[in-house]
Formats: sequence, C-alpha cells, structure tokens
Amino acid sequence: MAYRHFEFIEKHAWTLGILTAVMVSLGGLAEITPLFMEAHAVKAPANVKPYDPLRLAGRDVYVAEGCYLCHSQMIRALRFETQRYGHYSTAEESVYDRPFQWGSKRTGPDLARVGGKYSDQWQRMHLMDPRSVVPQSNMPSYHWLADEKIDPKDIQARMRVLRELGDPYTDADIAAAPAAVKGKTKMDALIAYLQGLGIKNEPQPPDDGHEAAATGAP
Repeated sequence: MAYRHFEFIEKHAWTLGILTAVMVSLGGLAEITPLFMEAHAVKAPANVKPYDPLRLAGRDVYVAEGCYLCHSQMIRALRFETQRYGHYSTAEESVYDRPFQWGSKRTGPDLARVGGKYSDQWQRMHLMDPRSVVPQSNMPSYHWLADEKIDPKDIQARMRVLRELGDPYTDADIAAAPAAVKGKTKMDALIAYLQGLGIKNEPQPPDDGHEAAATGAP
C-alpha cells in the first residue's frame, strides 16, 4: 500500500478514529466469541441437579443478604487451596447458579465445599450469633431470618422463570414446591443451601470406561 494512503489516515482524525474502532472491535470479537461459545457448551454432569425448592430459597437469601461480598465459592487449582478447601471448582458444578458465586475476594473462608463440615445446629448458632462459635469473627448476626417465612408462591414463580432459562424443572417439581417449604423460615432455607454446597454438586472423577477410552487403553 502506498504511503499516501497512510498519510491520509494520519492527517484525518475521524478516519483514524473509525479505523481504530473497527480494529479494536475485531480484536475484541476474536477474544470474546470463543469464550462465549465455550460457556454455552458447558453442560451439567449427571450428579449436578437444579436446586430443590428449599435450597433455591436459601440461595436467594444468600444473595439478597450479600453473603457473596465476604465469601467466595471458587476454589482455585492451587495446592494450598485444595488442601484447605477440597477439590478445585469447575464450571460444570455452577451451571445452575444465576448469578454464579465465583470470586477471589474473601473476608471469610471459601464456602464451595462447606456442606456437611458443620452440623445444622452449628450453622444456626453461627447465623444467630457468629461470635458464639467463632470468637474472632467479624460477621454480623442474621437473627431476623429465623422469624421470616418463605413465600411458596414466590418460589414457584422463581422455578418457572428458571425453567424458561433452561433449568430442568418439571410441572410436578413446581407443584410440589409449596409442600417442600411449608412452615420453613429463611434461616432454615439458608442452612439447607449451605449444607448442600460441595455435596450435591462436587465434581466426580471419570469412570474407568471413560478414562480408558480417553487414553486409548484396552
């Protein structure tokens, strides 16, 4: 290309601006498009199911109360993290999370594998009065959650919306939701949500048949 073409671009700011925007857009698309396509290709493993009504309500309480601001749910593939928290996190286990709870900023510990680590009673005491079980904790009390009941119709509406987004809830699942949360408080729901983390969605190792096929072993 002759220099006069470059000279025209250099001397006309609007041309330079338009061409710069075009090239930046093309570069951005080249980076973003593969990631976007890969994200939509993520499928839930057989052991990962959508949240049952009580845990779904608990997850919404977790988000509404801003628990994610101090607790991440993303164990990085680093030795000191996996030794403390367990198996590193994968995209597949968060496929039903909207929004997902990944992050690296932690005021409190990561909760991706906290399910079953403590009893229901411990979790209740911790939410009612954190310093009664962890004296050095700076977490606030959430005692009012024990007095607030779950609205069954609200949970049904949430399940219908999630079904529209791709979660495999059936009509029977949605119809059974009121019975599942009857008489339950937001405290009960939050505890149920926490107790399922890392238990109902933990990554599973491939079976021998899959592994053999992948390695070409007989």
